[in-house]
Amino acid sequence: MTTYLEAIRTTLAEAMRGDPRVLVLGEDVAEGGPWGATAGLAEEFGAERVRNTPISEAAICGIAPSYLP
Repeated sequence: MTTYLEAIRTTLAEAMRGDPRVLVLGEDVAEGGPWGATAGLAEEFGAERVRNTPISEAAICGIAPSYLP
């Protein structure tokens, strides 16, 4: 049986493998997230694509357009 967290982690990794433009931004995501939903992503995809952000929703929303081509 696949857990909800495993499904999230697997889906994020598949999306990141399939498209180099996919990023994960959020609080503590580079360390695996609060419940481990992003565990291993920083090691596989690097710090440029899995980025910790400040605890500020406005900053998280503001940083995303800077990554767009």
